[in-house]
Amino acid sequence: MRYEFLVGLRYTRAKRRGTGRNRFISFISLISVLGLALGVAALIVVLSVMNGFQKELRTRILGVASHVQISAADKDLANWAAVVQAAAGHPEVRAAAPYVQAQSLLTFDQEVRGVIVRGILPEAEEKVADFARHMRAGTLDLLRPGEFGIVLGVEVARALRVSVGEKVTVLAPQGLVTPAAVLPRLKQFRVVGVFEVGMFEYDSGLALVHMADAQKLYRMGESVSGVRLKVDDLFAAPRISRELLRYLDADAFVSDWTRSHANFFRAVEIEKRMMFLILLLIVAVAAFNIVSALVMAVTEKQADIAILRTLGATPGSIMTVFVVQGLVIGCVGLLSGVAGGVALALNVDTVVPFLERLFHVQFLSKEVYYISELPSDLRWNDVFVIAGTSFVLTLLATLYPSWRASRVNPAEALRYE
Repeated sequence: MRYEFLVGLRYTRAKRRGTGRNRFISFISLISVLGLALGVAALIVVLSVMNGFQKELRTRILGVASHVQISAADKDLANWAAVVQAAAGHPEVRAAAPYVQAQSLLTFDQEVRGVIVRGILPEAEEKVADFARHMRAGTLDLLRPGEFGIVLGVEVARALRVSVGEKVTVLAPQGLVTPAAVLPRLKQFRVVGVFEVGMFEYDSGLALVHMADAQKLYRMGESVSGVRLKVDDLFAAPRISRELLRYLDADAFVSDWTRSHANFFRAVEIEKRMMFLILLLIVAVAAFNIVSALVMAVTEKQADIAILRTLGATPGSIMTVFVVQGLVIGCVGLLSGVAGGVALALNVDTVVPFLERLFHVQFLSKEVYYISELPSDLRWNDVFVIAGTSFVLTLLATLYPSWRASRVNPAEALRYE
């Protein structure tokens, strides 16, 4: 080991306990270590929780929406069976389900609610969506052709004050043209189920019926509005949607989930980046506390620096001594913060309930928030970025004090010794 590292490590330990100045420098070094550890741990935990929220929201959205959606370029998709067969030819397409979708009004006991009515095939829909685990009452299997059953979002059912077994009236946008006037087309549906996805957009504006009943209601014959697809890798959906154009003979429009919810996911990503920058300031403040500790160390060690210089040490060697001292302080704080942050991020589901029981509070009330538990998704690439950025900040913090130390004049430093 080169002597610069030995001297730098020796200065870090500051063994001369009898000197008050030395103890103060050690205290500042300790504060720097704790501040850096706290900042790194907070950054890891916050980004992990934000990743968890992003993953949870994406899961809930894609539990109702589709990874890829194929719709007709004009109005209705007549040859949907051929489209399903062609899409299934793509090696990364896992399942396909046709659907009929239109805007309608639901009425019950003088209450009116505008919703999107989606006609589905229950056996096929289960392969592309996760309605089964979101059902609060009934099942999708109760949607049978000709029985005119309907499954409502929980907010729709609450707004209409309707429960399972009661009948709601569906008003279709297409009217009946008679010699007297244009009459609205309506049909009574019996509520056979209620679902709760946890996304207000769907819970308050979506109703499910059987596809055959929807085709009769909206006079679509055998046509459908489109086909919903589920793929192996949801992040590959944009690429797969482009590749599907080569598989389809029909004149169709192909879109993916990143387009239908682009603004939402872009906002979440921007918020995550801003939180990273804001919390990085905590790490920066802690890292630059090292500047104060090293400047005081350089001031105190001027005699030692002068002696080393007279023994033949170069300015570069003196600079290395104090860079080593600063990096030791920074690396101890960095490793402590990474270890604490990773441990806390992996155990958020245990720590948060413990704190709630200890202080008798609830951070995310079920009556207010749809996500009532703090989710955490630790990503090691985030940990590596945080650790690397913190190390660079620590290294930068050591450069100026170390350069000052290398500029000490031995004659001036020893004049009053």
